[in-house]
Amino acid sequence: MKSMTGYGFCEVTGQQFQLAVELKSYNNRFLEINHNIAYALSAFEIEIDKAVGAVAKRGHIDVNIRLKVLQSDMTVHVDEEAVRAYSRAFDQIANAASRPLDVSLSDFLAQEGVLVATKSGDSELYRAPLFEALTTALDQLAHSKAREGASTKEDLKRLGNHLVQAQRVLSEHADELEALVKEQLVKRFDELIGDKGWDEVRILQEIGVLLVKYSIHEEIKRLGVHLDEYFVLLESDEPVGKRLDFLCQEMNREINTIGSKSQMVELNIQVVRMKDSLENIREQVRNIE
Repeated sequence: MKSMTGYGFCEVTGQQFQLAVELKSYNNRFLEINHNIAYALSAFEIEIDKAVGAVAKRGHIDVNIRLKVLQSDMTVHVDEEAVRAYSRAFDQIANAASRPLDVSLSDFLAQEGVLVATKSGDSELYRAPLFEALTTALDQLAHSKAREGASTKEDLKRLGNHLVQAQRVLSEHADELEALVKEQLVKRFDELIGDKGWDEVRILQEIGVLLVKYSIHEEIKRLGVHLDEYFVLLESDEPVGKRLDFLCQEMNREINTIGSKSQMVELNIQVVRMKDSLENIREQVRNIE
């Protein structure tokens, strides 16, 4: 089991540049990767996403990659044709003004296109150190997600055991609830009909229908099935966050139905406890990948 939150960082320093990779993961329903990558490394964006996707199946991942060039790969050259063009232009200005024009070298340097700066732009120069740093940062991210996931798993087991204990109490009192409902119904019929006489078979049939309506045996059985699946999912190595969230919805439905049928204080207490535990479980599940 893995958490959706985690952190990873690695920095690589060479003679020509310094490169740092930082990964931050947060809760999210789907996998969403946000990039803050140096322009010189943008060619590797798809490969970076693929590497991140191998570690995280869900969550919002911030990928921050900083690049600091220590030795510039910039080259500067003079555009001689541009210099000649500006020289001719200066001469034309002097002729048009009928006066000499004192032109210095700084006037040429100030003109656009005289000095042209270029970079090698070879992104492959950064490939090896980039993915070396990314691999290390992803390993840290995976370990932090696994570490937090293990802690969450133990908490989910503890909360799940609370549900199991409460479910056992419900099961032990289910027959008692039916007996209580039957007793109340018979007493109520007796109060309404009194000594006027009544068809016992007919009344018992009506009671049977009502007992089916108020019985919680089916809900308890389905809740038990859901709990068995819950503990199976906790031991799975696959991403189970979405499945656990759906399972919590199903268990909540059964618990609410039991609560609506219950007429016993002891059962109501267990329903309240189960709702509290289930709400805590759902909060934890939102952080599970």
